[in-house]
Amino acid sequence: MSAFVHLHVHTEFSLLDGAIRLQDLIQTAQSFSMPAVSITDHGSMFGVLEFYELCKKAGIKPILGCEVYVAPKSRFDRHGKSESGGNGDEDRNHHLVLLARNHTGYKNLMELVTLGYLEGFYYKPRIDKEVLAKYHEGLIGLSACLKGEVAGLLLRNQERAARKVALEYADIFGPGGFYLELQANGLPDQAVANRALIELGRELALPLVATNDCHYLRKGDARAHEILLCIQTGKTILDDKRMKFHTDQLYFKSPEEMHREFANVPEALQNTAVIAEQCDLEIDLKTRHFPVFPLTSGESLEDCFERTVREGFERRMAVIRGKRPDFGAREEGEYGKRLRYEVEVISKMGFPAYFLIVADFINYAKDRGIPVGPGRGSAAGSLVAFVMGITDLDPIEHGLIFERFLNVERVSLPDIDVDFCVHGRDEVFHYVTEKYGKDRVGQITTFGTMQARAVIRDVGRALAMPYNDVDRIAKLIPPSLGMTLQKAFEQEPRLLEQQEANSQVKELFEIALALEGLTRHASTHAAGVVIGDKPIVEYMPLYRGQDGEVVTQYPMKYVEKAGLIKFDFLGLRNLTVINNAVALIRKNHGVSLDIDDLPLDDPDTYALLCRADSTGVFQLESSGM
Repeated sequence: MSAFVHLHVHTEFSLLDGAIRLQDLIQTAQSFSMPAVSITDHGSMFGVLEFYELCKKAGIKPILGCEVYVAPKSRFDRHGKSESGGNGDEDRNHHLVLLARNHTGYKNLMELVTLGYLEGFYYKPRIDKEVLAKYHEGLIGLSACLKGEVAGLLLRNQERAARKVALEYADIFGPGGFYLELQANGLPDQAVANRALIELGRELALPLVATNDCHYLRKGDARAHEILLCIQTGKTILDDKRMKFHTDQLYFKSPEEMHREFANVPEALQNTAVIAEQCDLEIDLKTRHFPVFPLTSGESLEDCFERTVREGFERRMAVIRGKRPDFGAREEGEYGKRLRYEVEVISKMGFPAYFLIVADFINYAKDRGIPVGPGRGSAAGSLVAFVMGITDLDPIEHGLIFERFLNVERVSLPDIDVDFCVHGRDEVFHYVTEKYGKDRVGQITTFGTMQARAVIRDVGRALAMPYNDVDRIAKLIPPSLGMTLQKAFEQEPRLLEQQEANSQVKELFEIALALEGLTRHASTHAAGVVIGDKPIVEYMPLYRGQDGEVVTQYPMKYVEKAGLIKFDFLGLRNLTVINNAVALIRKNHGVSLDIDDLPLDDPDTYALLCRADSTGVFQLESSGM
């Protein structure tokens, strides 16, 4: 039985990506008793690590790959047109499937995909044959779909050119490393291409492989996928010029179906198992890769950490003694005991570098006059954070517990959210980038998903339904946090009445239910920053955000699973408002306020809060408060 399915799984930035949830995909593969499945999204690797982890948990071998765009000339060439507006097939980007055999192949794949975005992006993330030849080791190449270079030339009856290109790829990937790819998708051109590819393969002694180009899970999902393409391209179903696939065969086919489709070329099916055997990738998801904190000559990381803590402790104690006349040796002994305990825990858990790095960029901001928040969350319970200047709240005075932040019995990375004035956040980020290296610092991606109300509006727009009708239906969905369409049907009976009364509304809900929860877009996380001990591309692929920033293709959860350390740089407008207010008070009233030294038991402030005059204080604006 065939043990291999070649997949395009829905992630971001590729209009050709499908309506598939990774969890559903893995469950379907299990139901088919498939020992191996591959993921090859278009030009990107956003879902790769999640796919890897889900496969491992399900006992399925994950084959990681990407269907890259190969520029017709150089990746730096910006004169050709995009696929959506080409001068002709010869000017179009070519598709090429790359699969990682091993860890070397995985690293090279990440390098190529990153270069596609950072160097070759022109409508699409593109590589070229120059970088492919440089980073081919550990990779298997497949000639891809009808938009592959070999298939495209054969369809244009350019057999000699197709032969030359096929041999060129075979030379890049080495003996047994390049396969001519056959598909069964119901397209007339595919049948023509398959015959020509089989003939070419036998003539050049190049292996054939049968793949399943999969954009949705079940055959019945073809309509939902068609609507998804309309949503992604901003078109409606009535637009004759919209992007569409002229087939309903791009679903996850069973091994039995694949055997029926390729009974005439059994070697192409057998080669799926050959490829699966060749691919043996294990990704280390246990080792943490802390950034390298620069040290003075002859000082160890632990020595630097303990010295910084000790010096900070002396500074804080001097301030406390000056403010509290009753502060004596017994009280100072309590602080010292707590400090020694925290230092021991932090050192034992291997986190001194983390504290040094956070203290460094916070103190840089303070030295530059950039307002920094006093501390939030469980980090405020750390005396070490207080003496290092990371927080400005005395945890002992306020009875805050260190174990909520770090606990040797529950090993997890420290998580310190740092608030910066919105006008200073970028300067601090630039400082960190310059200090640790531009290739070792990046921002983190986050994904927007199709939520209940939004997916109704999107699908209604794509179906060309009247706006007022769609708006009325969308407003029937309760605006509660975590609301789903299923919950909405249970809570609002009028939704069922609408569906039963109108066939178009029924289709609206059927498609919306199929698309709900899928990723709608990728964007840059508002706070997440990652700093690596090596170039980040050695651990994960990167892309360039809308403002030119370098962003990880893995979201925050999988950045941490890959072993990299994330830091939260939050740009907080409240800090900017407070800073401006202090400056205006000094200018207009001649009063200099130290915002860190204001009394926390001021009766007038509590009276104001009791009146609920708390607009703009986001912690106090919630319904719970």
